[in-house]
Amino acid sequence: MSTPDLQNAAAVIDLANGVVLAGLQQVSSNGGIDANQSLAYDLCHAASAVETARGLLDYGGRGDYEASISCAFVADAVGDLAAKVWGREAEFGVEVGALDDAREFVSTYRDPKFLATLAFDDGARHLDQDFEMVQDTFRRFAEEKIKPVAEHIHRDNSDIPEDIISGLAEMGAFAMSVPEAYGGFATGTESDYMGMVVATEELSRGSLGAGGSLITRPEILTRALEAGGTEEQKQAWLPKLATAEVMAAVAVTEPDFGSDVAGIKVTATPTEGGWLINGVKTWCTFGARADVFMLLARTDPDRSKAHRGLSLFVVPKPRGDGHGFKFTQEAEDGAPGGGVIEGSAIDTIGYRGMHSYEVAFDNWFVAAENQIGLEDGLGKGFYYQMAGFENGRLQTAARAVGVMQAAYEEARQYAQDRSVFGTPISEYQLTQAKLGRMVVLIQSSRQFAYAVGRMMAKGEGQLEAAMIKAYVCKASEWVTREALQIHGGMGYAEEYTVSRLFVDARVLSIFEGADETLCLKLIARRLLDRLEG
Repeated sequence: MSTPDLQNAAAVIDLANGVVLAGLQQVSSNGGIDANQSLAYDLCHAASAVETARGLLDYGGRGDYEASISCAFVADAVGDLAAKVWGREAEFGVEVGALDDAREFVSTYRDPKFLATLAFDDGARHLDQDFEMVQDTFRRFAEEKIKPVAEHIHRDNSDIPEDIISGLAEMGAFAMSVPEAYGGFATGTESDYMGMVVATEELSRGSLGAGGSLITRPEILTRALEAGGTEEQKQAWLPKLATAEVMAAVAVTEPDFGSDVAGIKVTATPTEGGWLINGVKTWCTFGARADVFMLLARTDPDRSKAHRGLSLFVVPKPRGDGHGFKFTQEAEDGAPGGGVIEGSAIDTIGYRGMHSYEVAFDNWFVAAENQIGLEDGLGKGFYYQMAGFENGRLQTAARAVGVMQAAYEEARQYAQDRSVFGTPISEYQLTQAKLGRMVVLIQSSRQFAYAVGRMMAKGEGQLEAAMIKAYVCKASEWVTREALQIHGGMGYAEEYTVSRLFVDARVLSIFEGADETLCLKLIARRLLDRLEG
């Protein structure tokens, strides 16, 4: 593609952005988000697509192929927005035909014949040499160690083999988020974010549960400790997290409280030498195999204090297997004994290997030194756990890219191998157009993930991280759905990898903040703040 096409792409992005801003103004002036939830939700996804498109312009300047990808994504994003606006112009606060000037551009680059030209080349990533090495290293591990067991783990709902955990530990994968001063590799620079994004994608390409999500285990607790832990607590836990001597799980969500953690009921009551934990947590991913929980509990019985009455704990526990566990504490190391922790596995359609649990705590003792921040940390647990999750949305986007990439590769290969009515289905225009759109969505998502990683390294990009999570996770549902469809009846058979990828993709818009909550409670609010500021 030539430079004028990218110039037109930039103009089309500005046109779409104007529609988004007009819609946000409507939300602001007509009762706010809660009175306009459907509009606000659509605007969040439209704004996320516009930001992804804007982030592609630099990539598009690197060559003809890259420009083709960029123009195709811009056309796709603006075409989707036009479909949302049509018939709702008054609601969006725009005139009929507000996007008419983009019509020719969208028609050109959404043309199935154009998309078909992109079907069989997923293109250059333009990574620096160091990150190419990271990509190669983790892709090789995923190919050799994860993919051979991924189907077994999924179909039998089995545990992640220990040799995968130890192998990743030997590679330093769990040390990527731990600061160098505590035995890790994190330097506080751009490389921390980029390395994690690249590694997460490659491992997720092998398996979402047994690969991409596994290496994120230490990061949440690491960042929480960095935010509020004492020096002694950092010295005690961070080196062990870096080597996988200690594997962590998160116990924040409760049966009645998901994203609204301010209302949680699990209590931590003072006792001699520490605290007694009582109550029930749910969706504790990796809870059996983990050595510790990062647990958020109410330490102030005055519930009117909401999130200001919560504190964060490192809660040691024995290791269990993937189908449930029950442990009773011995009277040792200051524990009075008799405390019980019991985990019941929650069966899920995908994302297997990690396993999720509902966990009940009955007078489970936690030593005083395991309350993060000690006296200074009382009532600050909400803020520490939020710091722990700050990079989770970007990582989830990287996981989604890995799942999409795997689905595209499976669909491309099947299309080339399978003939229908005497012709390989890869030669049909409809198949090629689907594969071409997959390429566009995957490469565009990947490039924006890189851009957001660079922003976050500068202490910026929190809104963009939420945006990419919202956009890419929904895109992964389309990509995996169409990849399965290309397989026809065999896509519905568990013997084909694409069926696993399809059900794994479905969780991505749910965890790390359900899509609707993420859009309405975070993205929409920040977009309005930006508009009104």
